[in-house]
Amino acid sequence: MQHRWKRIFISFIICLLTLSSWMISPSEARAVNNPELLPEEVTPVVDLANYLPKQQQDALVKDIENFESETGWKLRVLTQYDRSPGRAVINFWGLDDKSILLVADGRGGNLLAFSIGDAVYELLPRTFWIEMQARFGNMYFVRDNGENKAISQALDTVKSCLVQGGCNVVPGLPREQWILTLVTSIVGGLVFGFAGIPRKPGQIFAWQWALIMSPLWFILFIAFGIGPVVTRTSEWLPLVRNIGGFGLGALVAFLTPYFNQPTPSKT
Repeated sequence: MQHRWKRIFISFIICLLTLSSWMISPSEARAVNNPELLPEEVTPVVDLANYLPKQQQDALVKDIENFESETGWKLRVLTQYDRSPGRAVINFWGLDDKSILLVADGRGGNLLAFSIGDAVYELLPRTFWIEMQARFGNMYFVRDNGENKAISQALDTVKSCLVQGGCNVVPGLPREQWILTLVTSIVGGLVFGFAGIPRKPGQIFAWQWALIMSPLWFILFIAFGIGPVVTRTSEWLPLVRNIGGFGLGALVAFLTPYFNQPTPSKT
């Protein structure tokens, strides 16, 4: 009898949930479209959030117009904070496959967002835009340099890459990124040094173990230590420092057993 009432109760709950799903219809999700926020005169820069000083905005407009007339690539800038024109910018600017829309919105964790035409991806892949956001749109860069500097540097980088025929990565090596490559180089050297410690009498260097551990130290040193440097800058100093860091780490790790040997007693 108890099981029967339990089944009746469960059936009642299921029917109640079903009826409630029929009676309460969710509101239709609609894309934001506020064309009234856009100016009457078409301009490549719409600064609704007032991130750009007037003089810089005027210079940016001329620069974008000249770049479009010379190359055919259409750059557009929209800053927003409280409200957004949304999809209205598509018709306002006539965005197409050769268009790049930079949206600066301070409400999220990252200032910058990009809307990219299909033809642009042939020269600047998706990983490029992810790195652009991480480098110029992060809160620390914006805090130290301001929203206007983040916007201008991002646009300058895009224009430079388009002129030279494309970029797989964002050019330039910030100090924070170089420090990360130096750390991975040192760690790779430590792995290489520990792997090469002699394990047999009369052995000078354990090449077999170094080869066995090669996937790890090779990835740390070459992929994460050298690769990001040579693909982003032609300067030799960061490269030499990373190679030196790898060598120093390997030497310290290799000599560690000798440092830990107990000193013989004089008595």
